[in-house]
Amino acid sequence: GSRGVGKTTLLLQFAKLYLKNERKIYISLDNPYFTKNNLLEFVDEFVKNGGEYLLLDEVHHYKDWSFAIKTIYDTYKNLKVVYTGSSLLHLTKGRADLSRRTMLYTLYGLSLREYINLVEKKNFQPVSLNDILTNHLELSKNIISKAKPIQHYNDYIQTGYYPFFLENKQTYLFKLVETVNQIIETDLPFVTKISYANINKLKQLLQIISESVPFKPNLEKISSQIEISKNTLKDYLYYLEEAMLITMLKSDKKVNSNLAKPEKVYLNHPNLMFCLANENSNQGNIRECFFLNQLQSNCTINYSEVGDFLVNKKFIFEIGGKNKTYKQIAGIENSFIAADDIEIGHKNTIPLWLFGFLY
Repeated sequence: GSRGVGKTTLLLQFAKLYLKNERKIYISLDNPYFTKNNLLEFVDEFVKNGGEYLLLDEVHHYKDWSFAIKTIYDTYKNLKVVYTGSSLLHLTKGRADLSRRTMLYTLYGLSLREYINLVEKKNFQPVSLNDILTNHLELSKNIISKAKPIQHYNDYIQTGYYPFFLENKQTYLFKLVETVNQIIETDLPFVTKISYANINKLKQLLQIISESVPFKPNLEKISSQIEISKNTLKDYLYYLEEAMLITMLKSDKKVNSNLAKPEKVYLNHPNLMFCLANENSNQGNIRECFFLNQLQSNCTINYSEVGDFLVNKKFIFEIGGKNKTYKQIAGIENSFIAADDIEIGHKNTIPLWLFGFLY
């Protein structure tokens, strides 16, 4: 998962709730101790003293982390290992293949549903895309009888994606800027070997994306603007997507190529728009960004020639305000409008906020 999304908290909560009587240890591999001390020797000592659970945080900071974890797994058969790392983890080209030894899970930021559950102490359950498409009237009525989703949506798109909003909403966007800077200045150079001289170019690129409405990339123009080659620009876009700072929307015909030109580029979630673009945030861009972000964890989303998004290679979605018409998608089978600022939909017009209940 991305920096700040709650991986460390999740690891510690797991230990507290489920490992009360087991012999466990939590260590963060960005601790200076492990720049001079060997992880394998540390684990050997732990196991000799009855260790059962090894909780490793920030593994991407340890040189040859994948080789070390493979060795631990193969050597200590009764030791259970849980590890966390940056969303950039697989870019580190670890020496060892862990695919047969590990179960990977991507931790996304809070969905709108999770945000409402946290602030209202509710217990709304996730719904499927099919439920929303076929039963959105009943779902909406049930939710609005217990909460005010539009009010929460308006708060959520500004300060609700990362759980650290609970600490202080007033300083949330400042902390988010710090988080973005840490990803660009520390994580990306460490993992990808981008030279520190080019960090400002990455920041320039992110700023260009954040202020666009939405961003349809002209690679030649941008590479000239920030003075890098076109191929380097494609690499940088790829790295920013892996860092979960942007999302590239591609045609379903060329989605499998990492270096294929994206049709549109969005920031990964709306909170980033408020911290980077601020007053330049565009309402239409925010709506599309929210929709894309809430669906990307469990749906396939591609660029559509007729609407805004092609979902699961079957459904066409047009995103807009409460007065959005069917003009652009008239007569197209399996087409829907996700409309902002409405509590309850009608026929194929569905409240935009309801897509925040998918996970």
